[in-house]
Amino acid sequence: MSAFKGRQINPKTFHKSQLKFYAVLIPLAIFMGLPIVYIFNHAFKPIDELFAFPPRFFVEKPTWQNFRNLFESTSLGATPMSRYLFNSIVVSLVVVVLTIIVATMAGYVLSKKQFRMKKALTEINTIALMFVATAVAIPRYFVIEQLGLINTFWVHILPALAMPVGLFLIKQFIDQIPDEMLEAAIMDGANDFQIYIRVILPMIKPAIATVAILAFQATWNNVEISDVFINNESLRTFAFYMSTLATKGNAVAGQGVSAAASLIMFIPNLVIFIFLQKQVMDTMAHSGIK
Repeated sequence: MSAFKGRQINPKTFHKSQLKFYAVLIPLAIFMGLPIVYIFNHAFKPIDELFAFPPRFFVEKPTWQNFRNLFESTSLGATPMSRYLFNSIVVSLVVVVLTIIVATMAGYVLSKKQFRMKKALTEINTIALMFVATAVAIPRYFVIEQLGLINTFWVHILPALAMPVGLFLIKQFIDQIPDEMLEAAIMDGANDFQIYIRVILPMIKPAIATVAILAFQATWNNVEISDVFINNESLRTFAFYMSTLATKGNAVAGQGVSAAASLIMFIPNLVIFIFLQKQVMDTMAHSGIK
């Protein structure tokens, strides 16, 4: 027993026993970070490096010309780029807020309330995780058409609120909250809404941050809605506008513009994840624990 005295399985400070983990995790982290490095390098490549064969990973002669071409191309269309950007910002913010409200309320009910068809509804949400957007594109179009959302601003928002993975994560997180805590709140005179605001929401902040990131990424990067359901150019989003730049004007120069646009689209996702990554890790660590 003396050999184990004072020895920790997971020491908080550096210990030579941790070297084996660094030997595996550092190369893995570098490998997983390569796509991010490539996106930044690709955006600053001149035309000759963009079409070089074999393709080059790192830029040799960085240039801002791709970004100059990008901003010059924004003045060619009848609808200004600021309109597309405004649409994306408004849609993304509204979707994030409403998705959090819907997911947290539904998760609270499915986790802590007893009612008929509770298990069936939970199973339906779990089954919905298996379907990708492409598999349900046709029935989704018919539903949206019947609701009269075609060529309206709401078509960007309402379909995005159905987020099975967000509800799943929220419910799994709320499942870990002891029922005794809610019973104590009821004994103190709290109603369901007060329990939801004062007890549930403060305790599931990591899950909320994760859902916010997922909702923002899905909305900010969405091209399908503007392409399939919108005909009015002033209702389309920044992601759709960026996706069309490579086909405008010179096809060769368009590749550089597309590379610069990809970086601009990627940066908001990266910044949000950097600020909220701790909450995301906490959610993934606890979502499967019962």
